Amino acid sequence: MASNAAGTGNSGSGADGDAPRRNRPKYSKFTQQELPACKPILTPKWVVSVFFLVGVVFVPVGVVSLLAARDVVEIIDRYDHACVPPNMTDNKLGYIRNETISKDCTRTLRVKKDMKQPIFVYYQLDNFYQNHRRYVKSRNDAQLRDYKKANQTTSCEPERFTADGKPIVPCGLIAWSLFNDTYSFSRGNENLPVDKKDISWKSDREHKFAKNVYPSNFQNGALIGGKMLNASIPLSEQEDLIVWMRTAALPTFRKLYGRISVDLKVNDTIIVKLSNNYNTYSFGGKKKLVLSTATWLGGRNEFLGFAYLIVGGLCIFLAFAFTLLYVIKPRKLGDHNYLSWNRHPSGR
Repeated sequence: MASNAAGTGNSGSGADGDAPRRNRPKYSKFTQQELPACKPILTPKWVVSVFFLVGVVFVPVGVVSLLAARDVVEIIDRYDHACVPPNMTDNKLGYIRNETISKDCTRTLRVKKDMKQPIFVYYQLDNFYQNHRRYVKSRNDAQLRDYKKANQTTSCEPERFTADGKPIVPCGLIAWSLFNDTYSFSRGNENLPVDKKDISWKSDREHKFAKNVYPSNFQNGALIGGKMLNASIPLSEQEDLIVWMRTAALPTFRKLYGRISVDLKVNDTIIVKLSNNYNTYSFGGKKKLVLSTATWLGGRNEFLGFAYLIVGGLCIFLAFAFTLLYVIKPRKLGDHNYLSWNRHPSGR
């Protein structure tokens, strides 16, 4: 019996050896890593040249970017504390929640440099976390772009339905908390109109907010979060809403309110009449009004210029350092004596 078992085992082994190998991959230069390849040799001259070239390119770009950023003229005015009546400074929450107290406020701005049109009007909020996970998810994009899904309010908690069960359009916390401060500007006896057309992204107006979806049951609850929406205007034309619903990534952000198409001269006095409606006092936030010009590079942002200067300067420094090292202590390319197993035990 043992002999039979052994014979069976041997015959099985032979059968396996004679069977063709079906799992062998098809031969190709790609799978066998035989494709032609470029293997650059980083010689000292190449390294120094690359560092020097990057530095020579980056430094001028950084200088030009900084000069462009510093050509931008900004006027920034924080008004959330200044617009609180003197007798309510110790109870700001009571002030903002009391509807019988007027929220109208007048601010005076002075132009320090000439500002050429268009002058962009922004509102800036500090300590407002639009990137909070529950806040960002509290919306329904299908409802915004398709009138057939106007009753769809999934993921809009806690602003899905009114008290009597009617769906809210647009639903969600983002829309509910829409910024509702307003501004008007004048210079002497001249009104400075604010153009609010095309302040949002064209792609948002055309693809994310439908022309046949209208607000309904919006801000009808007991607690009003922000601005009211005109129920006769489709969402694609409610540009303040579209701008607001493109949520910010950082807790300090600016959003475009409009444009002023009038040049402002140095020492001009701008009178701003605003309504201080938006509640930032409950979470320790700040509100600022910003008037800004723009250059070919955009608004005022010196980070890009400094980044180019730092990287370019570092590359030039490394180029000179490597050049000096190569001159003082040259090293023959491909010298086998520098390999660890060829070095003398006492060192070189």
